[in-house]
Amino acid sequence: MRRFALLSAALAALGASPAGAVGTLNDYPTEARVEYVFGCMAVNGQTPDALRRCSCSVDVIAEILPYDDYVAAETVLGMRLAAGERATLFRGTPAATHLAAPLRRAQAEAEIVCF
Repeated sequence: MRRFALLSAALAALGASPAGAVGTLNDYPTEARVEYVFGCMAVNGQTPDALRRCSCSVDVIAEILPYDDYVAAETVLGMRLAAGERATLFRGTPAATHLAAPLRRAQAEAEIVCF
């Protein structure tokens, strides 16, 4: 608790909002970050280097994309993998593409920064 008070005082001295700073740093739930890192490591290898790069990647994405937009895009991308007629709505429609595009751009930025 004392560390938070010191951090708050330091941020206030710099003109930053402590509440905003904490919210910005932790607006993605830990579970979502861990799921992303696990998936990333499944593709990039189960190594300490992959852990570091995948953790970096989700941090970059979180800086670019609000969590609600991330959830919407992940839902669309997940539904595109599903079988059946209903999944077709998520594959080719402009609305689905529009929802997934910000995550794709954030992932591309994370790729440049972290990999």
